[in-house]
Amino acid sequence: MLRTEREALALGLLHGPAELVPVSSSGHVAAVPWLLGWEVAGWDGARRKELEVALHAGTAAALLLVLRPERVRLRLLAAAFAPPAVVGLGLERRIEERLGTPATLAAGLLAGGAALVLADRTAAVRGEEDAGMRDGLALGLAQAAALVPGVSRNGATLAAARARGFDRPSASRLSWEVALPVLLGATALKGGRVGRAVGRSGGADGPDARRAASGDDRAARVRPLAVGASAAFLSTLATARAIGIERRAPLWPWAAWRAALAGAILAVRHNRSR
Repeated sequence: MLRTEREALALGLLHGPAELVPVSSSGHVAAVPWLLGWEVAGWDGARRKELEVALHAGTAAALLLVLRPERVRLRLLAAAFAPPAVVGLGLERRIEERLGTPATLAAGLLAGGAALVLADRTAAVRGEEDAGMRDGLALGLAQAAALVPGVSRNGATLAAARARGFDRPSASRLSWEVALPVLLGATALKGGRVGRAVGRSGGADGPDARRAASGDDRAARVRPLAVGASAAFLSTLATARAIGIERRAPLWPWAAWRAALAGAILAVRHNRSR
């Protein structure tokens, strides 16, 4: 197995557990290669985006098997889906271009961790059966905020639900209830963009380049994606079965984990800039 495939495998194994807890899976996938000096950290933006899409696709496929809500609340889901859809379509690329730096990633991790701690202090006076459209809108705005690197979709929606008075198990179930449409939509959107970009680059290079790209070079480009997606699928399933997707414990340990990762990012950034 080539080095890039081993790195994609490791990131896929990391992505599943990180997606199921409020620590920012995308933040970890971006930070770990950069901190450790992996080869994938040096890929251009298009290749990193391809790998990110593959990891999310593997996780989303596993969650389709894991998340089986007893009932589908269409109004809640619609209210929770609209804000991230609008913001994602209009601003995602600008957010990635302007905020995709180690410093902003660390800031997102710290801000998301602070939100978890503060929201978890709210008295638990509501259950998931009380959720309505206003709650869905609040969860949707939280998911839109999670487009900022490091914030974490799971962490943002958990914090939003706890801040609105839902107990921890209900907040966790609501977080995942509104997650799947957004995860599937984001995967489809990013996958479509990546596919169009690859198609345009292939067409511009002419028939000889396309024939070359269809051979060993293309296989070498696709193999890490397949390895990463498969690892993300299996690690998501294994984690969901081992620890479940329902949060009952206090949220501050996850905030501490996020702060530690942010500290590591800032320390390495400082040392490399000297």
